[in-house]
Formats: sequence, structure tokens, C-alpha cells
Amino acid sequence: MAERKMPNIKIFSGSSHQDLSQKIADRLGLELGKVVTKKFSNQETCVEIGESVRGEDVYIVQSGCGEINDNLMELLIMINACKIASASRVSAVIPCFPYARQDKKDKVGSRAPISAKLVANMLSVAGADHIITMDLHASQIQGFFDIPVDNLYAEPAVLKWIRENIPEWKNCTIVSPDAGGAKRVTSIADRLNVDFALIHKERKKANEVDRMVLVGDVKDRVAILVDDMADTCGTVCHAADKLISAGATKVYAILTHGIFSGPAISRINNAAFEAVVVTNTIPQEEKMKHCSKIQVIDISMILAEAIRRTHNGESVSYLFSHVPL
Repeated sequence: MAERKMPNIKIFSGSSHQDLSQKIADRLGLELGKVVTKKFSNQETCVEIGESVRGEDVYIVQSGCGEINDNLMELLIMINACKIASASRVSAVIPCFPYARQDKKDKVGSRAPISAKLVANMLSVAGADHIITMDLHASQIQGFFDIPVDNLYAEPAVLKWIRENIPEWKNCTIVSPDAGGAKRVTSIADRLNVDFALIHKERKKANEVDRMVLVGDVKDRVAILVDDMADTCGTVCHAADKLISAGATKVYAILTHGIFSGPAISRINNAAFEAVVVTNTIPQEEKMKHCSKIQVIDISMILAEAIRRTHNGESVSYLFSHVPL
């Protein structure tokens, strides 16, 4: 794939996930573009693009993790810098979309913001022509944009990992830790031809779970919890306990975005997981030092292939069901 040099393309990395950006660039046989990001003493972000982007197809890789607000601001400034330097098209590659959980008003008459829509507007106003992201928390967020959004799926990579790393996968149950992920688990269960179950949870307040009810059978089977993101890990750790008490022989968790903030790592260490598998949409090196259960699926080739296909004007839908070789 990387044999022929792609003309008129530049890839830049924000400071949120240099390692992933490098893997994407290597996969495409390109060098990362020169960019210097620094902060003034008053903490304002300053970005200098170190090479010409005039007439180029520009891709800026920045994930919504770490110092989320700083990284979002940096992305907006980078998009704008390229746009006013006459780039022909600017695509934001945002593996983990920031503020994706604030995608609706939860309660009738509430004064809650819909921050995901605000972020969409900010990206558009900054000058983004195209967004590439992965496993959006709610796929409707694509409709918050008036520009094309490619929402890629980690599912093909997850299926591959299950088949290669869980010997008893033919006798497993795929479990969703909440009703919202039912579609995701049924799709995976269908592709593996196994059963699925879901856990109905009731929350009293955000990030705290009150009561859980398991719907489905996991007795004497391997249970694989699948979700799009895990933040404080209260839900998945609760769910793991529930599955063990319902007779599951082993419990795995597979999560696209491992945010792991606050008490997450200590919760995982104390929970009954064989392994907690995440993709590298968010850097995991530090977390893995403190938790031996965390394993990582590399998804850089999916993002790289999406960039290559977009640049060459090819269809991206092949990636919804295949992992590029």
C-alpha cells in the first residue's frame, strides 16, 4: 500500500497522541508534517505549521483525550492555520470524539447543554472540510455536522481479537453493560454466531450506578462485555461482578475508548476480569504500567486506510466489515 508515494497529502499530529499519528504516517509511507505547538506563559495555545500546505490535502490527527479542552483548542487552531494557509482540504482525524456523551438533553425541560453539537460547530467554523472518527458514542452526532463525517468501527478488529485470543470463543456470550449498547453487541454476536445478553442499569446520578439486572444467560460460558467507552469503569466492573455471580466462567471486557479516569485502574485491578482490551484511540502506555489486565488492539491501520481511501476518492465502507491487512 505504501509503495507509491501519495502526492499532495500532508499529515500533521496534534500533541494528544503522537504515537498513533506516527503509526498512521508509517503505514502510509509518509513523514509527519512539521508543526510546533507551544503554550505562552498565560497558557494560550500557539501553533506554527512548519511547511507549506498550499493546495494540499491535509489530515490532522488529534484524539479527544488527556487535557481534553487544550487538545480541542489546539486542533481548532491547527485546522484554521492550515485553512488560511490555502490548504485545499482539511480533514480532522479524531479517533475519540470529545464531548460525545453530551449529545442530548436528558430530562424534560432541563438546561443541559448539547456540547457535542457545539464541538461540531466549532470544528466547522475553524475550517474542517471532513471528519474521520471512530465508534462515536451516538452515531447521530454525524448529523450535527454539515460536512462529511466518516464514523469508522472498531468491530472488525474486535472480532479478529476475540477469534485469535479467546480459545473458548465459540461458547461465549457477548454482553452489553447497558441497553444503549444493545445494537453493538447483537451485531458482534451475529458475526460470531453466539448468544448475547444485556444488563439493564438504573443510574441515580451521572457516573454512579444504582441497580443492575441481567437479561440473558451466561451460566458456564465465557462472558465478553463490549462497550464503546469506559471512563471511571464503575459500570463494567459492576457488570463483571454480576456476570460472575450469574455463573460466567470468565469475563473479558472489550472497549473501544479506554478513558480510565479517576478510580478506574484500581477498580479494574480489583475486578474479576481476565483481560480488559482497549484500542489505541487513546494512549495506554501509562495505564498499562499500573494494570497488567489492560491489553491493546492497534487500530492505526484502519485510520490510515481511511485516510488513503479518502485521499484517493475511494469508498471507505469496506472498512466497516474488514480489517485492512
